[in-house]
Amino acid sequence: MPVNLPYIAAEAVDAALGYRALVGALREAFVAGATAPVRTSHAVTPEGDRLLLMPAWDGAGLGVKIVTVFPRNRERGLASVAALYVLMDGATGHPRALIDGEALTLRRTGAASALASTYLSRRDARTLLVVGTGALAPTMAAAHCAVRPIGRVDVWGRSAARAEATSARLRAQGLPARAVADLDAALAEADIVTCATTSTEPIVRGASVRPGTHVDLVGAFTPAMRESDDALVQRASVFVDTCAGALKEAGDLVQPMAAGAFAPERVRAELADLCAGRHPGRARDDEVTLFKSVGTALEDLCAARLVAASLK
Repeated sequence: MPVNLPYIAAEAVDAALGYRALVGALREAFVAGATAPVRTSHAVTPEGDRLLLMPAWDGAGLGVKIVTVFPRNRERGLASVAALYVLMDGATGHPRALIDGEALTLRRTGAASALASTYLSRRDARTLLVVGTGALAPTMAAAHCAVRPIGRVDVWGRSAARAEATSARLRAQGLPARAVADLDAALAEADIVTCATTSTEPIVRGASVRPGTHVDLVGAFTPAMRESDDALVQRASVFVDTCAGALKEAGDLVQPMAAGAFAPERVRAELADLCAGRHPGRARDDEVTLFKSVGTALEDLCAARLVAASLK
């Protein structure tokens, strides 16, 4: 067992994972493949506390993200979600590093959506709409801006104050952001829409999305959650990070499937198919594309390796 196993904190994770480099590494990782079982979720207490495990391995190494969800932590003044990534040596199985799991998740989630966007959004996309003002919002904005010539970032949230605070944070990072109050009007002007919320009701509606838009849905990671309506899912060319995860966990697809409004066969391709050239991605400039992700442990393993390599 290694002595003085390094713990890599959030600041070091952010510094190691520049978006363009991470997008490139994820592209290679999806082409190479890895064993990444769908995450397991375990009830810890009758009150709803849960433990989630997300392992992945390939010929070079393995790792597992450990996530706890303790809703009552809000009453304790603590975050309800905590995460730790354990990166292990592929030859010995011994731990190599402990990594801040939240920072790792934020970065790899944004980079995976940006990677999908390189195949699914128009190359001339200039207007990005960020729907949501949570922890993922700045990450999603920065990642998409890293791969497309974005000239304007609109930010919408249910709270106008939080939308303004998020846009101010993005401006401080050098992004051309502004808060917007009218979601339908913003959707009518957006080239790319990235939505990362905890909504259980549709927010992005198909009738409001203009032709040629790419819609990136990151929230709705359980069957009970939802960010899009049936009309959008029926209208769009749908792509997913993995069918195993999205068709089981994503409310944006699970609910329309249950209602008979969407069939699994309508998924055009997985992200790995795009990266490997098995599917060309966007076919027309006026096509509405939709990328639905729930996350895969392959992304965590790839990002963790980049972080560990930055310490050498």
